[in-house]
Amino acid sequence: MIPPFSREYVRAFFDKPLLPLLDQARAVHVANHKDNEVQLCTLLSVKTGACQEDCAYCPQSSHYETNVQPEKMLDVNDVIASARRAKELGSTRFCMGAAWREVKEGPAFDRVVEMVKGVKDVGLEACVTLGMLNEAQAKRLADAGLDAYNHNLDTSREHYKSIIKTRTFDDRLRTLETVRKAGITVCSGGIIGMGESIDDRAEMLRTLANLTPQPESVPVNALVAVPGTPLADMPRVEPMELVRMIAVARILMPKSRVRLSAGREGMSREAQILCMLAGANSIFFGEKLLTTPNPSSDDDMALIRDAGLTAQAPSP
Repeated sequence: MIPPFSREYVRAFFDKPLLPLLDQARAVHVANHKDNEVQLCTLLSVKTGACQEDCAYCPQSSHYETNVQPEKMLDVNDVIASARRAKELGSTRFCMGAAWREVKEGPAFDRVVEMVKGVKDVGLEACVTLGMLNEAQAKRLADAGLDAYNHNLDTSREHYKSIIKTRTFDDRLRTLETVRKAGITVCSGGIIGMGESIDDRAEMLRTLANLTPQPESVPVNALVAVPGTPLADMPRVEPMELVRMIAVARILMPKSRVRLSAGREGMSREAQILCMLAGANSIFFGEKLLTTPNPSSDDDMALIRDAGLTAQAPSP
């Protein structure tokens, strides 16, 4: 079956026994990607905290009191130095996040444009996540060489209003359209473990899979519950739920790079390997994802080696 996918078609994958689902996802993955290769991505917060959005999962929101303190935007040279270190460790993609509701013209955005140029000069794929932006801003980023723009849907349209009230689901879709018009590839996924139903998970993936074209990158996150946020007391996501989410994403979006993202720090090595078996072929690499913990680089390299995988080779 090809898109557009129906609700019933997508929901059926969540009811399928796990092992046949993994068999199907594995077959789709091998048919569309280099087998046993994992892309390593590094994510750096270039402007932390004081965000005007009220995303219930985020410790960077100004609406909540958390242990994340606002910080000034990083210097361009410091970001480029971080990109060089990331490449030396094996990353091929460098992602930069700024805690903004939307991009505003001025020195801060000018600095991000320079960061993108610098990361490209290092020889890495460049990705940013900056909130909403307009067509002129997207064009500036494209002209600077930006490869990808991350803007997650987070959850289903129905559950979205329970998680975020300062921005609509359609705002997010419009941002993805703006990015796509500028010729920048789309990185968009979501988070599980926020009190959503199985139907919500299916609907989030269905929305992404029905985009034309489909996102080139689909990060799948498990909630990292942070004290001070409204979701602080949510139970930890069961690893098999994340495995199933990745498998369904792989089947629905065969050519997308499915990224095993936040939440790995609390997972066993075996669960992470199962996620890769299910079709995840990218991980975020480094000891912090914006403000939340992540496995150490040494642990990840050991995991990749012990699983018989190889890291995608960086550009010269």
